[in-house]
Amino acid sequence: MEQLATELATQFMSQVTQTSLPEWLAVVLAIAYVWLAARQNVRCWFAAFTSTALYTWIFWQVSLPFQSALNVFYMIMAVYGYWQWHHKPSDTGGVVSWPVWLHGLLVIALVGVVVLLGKLAATQFNHEHLWLDAAVNVFSVVTTFMVAHKVLQNWVYWFFINCAAVYLYWQSGLVLSACLFVGYVGFSLYGYMQWKKEWVSHTPAMS
Repeated sequence: MEQLATELATQFMSQVTQTSLPEWLAVVLAIAYVWLAARQNVRCWFAAFTSTALYTWIFWQVSLPFQSALNVFYMIMAVYGYWQWHHKPSDTGGVVSWPVWLHGLLVIALVGVVVLLGKLAATQFNHEHLWLDAAVNVFSVVTTFMVAHKVLQNWVYWFFINCAAVYLYWQSGLVLSACLFVGYVGFSLYGYMQWKKEWVSHTPAMS
């Protein structure tokens, strides 16, 4: 067991030292984004735009087409998110909560989209984790819209998306990004607690 742990640690350090400068920069900016987003700081979108621009190129290099396309979308959403947060009237720009039934319908619809995309992509790509790539992509797209509109439950979605991403990136040799998403799992809990406090403070008490 001790020998196995040593080998894993050696492999991990080897992969970290081989991490490219663009990936290091993308990781640092991604951490800045999620930290600022949890604190509802509009500057998070500047960090998001730069980080996702770098990741668009990184994921294409390791044959994760869905992740590359997803980060192009993230770049667009960074611009949209900045506009949404910056120009939203202060009286309507707070955290909101969607009902459980809406999330249930949404998850069912998104699973259907994942199945469709997975089947289509399988005819063009031959990546071992193509279906997981598709799932992370589809759910991340919708969840990013939730962030832009300050939907409280976005952090719940991110918790599961980030867990899946950790495995996907580790298996693809992006060890530093996998470690980043381990941190994201924790940040999703922090973000939920921060946004929940604001939502509760602005929700009228039931009489």
